[in-house]
Amino acid sequence: MTDHFWDPVILSIEIAIVSGCIVLVLGLFIGKFMAKAKFKGKAIIETIFLLPLVLPPTVVGFLLLVVFGKQSPIGQLIEWVFHQPIIFTWWAAVLAATIVAFPLMYQSAKTGFEEVDGDVEDAARVDGANKFQLFLFVSIPLALKSIISGGILSFARALGEFGATLMFAGNIPGKTQTTPTAIYVAIDSGNMHMAWLWVISMITISFLMLICVQLSKSKR
Repeated sequence: MTDHFWDPVILSIEIAIVSGCIVLVLGLFIGKFMAKAKFKGKAIIETIFLLPLVLPPTVVGFLLLVVFGKQSPIGQLIEWVFHQPIIFTWWAAVLAATIVAFPLMYQSAKTGFEEVDGDVEDAARVDGANKFQLFLFVSIPLALKSIISGGILSFARALGEFGATLMFAGNIPGKTQTTPTAIYVAIDSGNMHMAWLWVISMITISFLMLICVQLSKSKR
């Protein structure tokens, strides 16, 4: 019973950590670029980035199946390279979590970079800092609180992902069964004891994540 309880929890945390790292890197670079960039179609691109926030998770899962399914060029390429499809795998769960968590990281990072004083960045350029040094040692530290908040919220969102994961990665015990899908199966089968244990574990982890966000905001 102990192993049966911990397997989905550990899997959820692993997926959230990996997707969180991916989202962090993407959010930093794309957020930095979009914070200062001005070009036609910027509003449309930003809308696309933020769509997973408002789309039902089942719609996100359906789109992932269409884009990465066996009948799609991308899905066929992945199957040819790795000798297996991505759907119903651990990486499918990571991809689903990354897609739904990215908007939170992007929006937070972009907001943080927009608040960075341009005069400070200009002074660093005058002192000889190149683009990478400016980004790593000036922009990121000045936007760090927003970045931390976005990272924590993204991790929590990835941890709780259900709909897209269920459609795209399935519910395979020990492989793709995360805590949210395990709760669904437990309730469906009438195992309320296990359902309550998983619910409490999710509430505890999510509560701790949100507390960290509130503490980071209070220090601003």
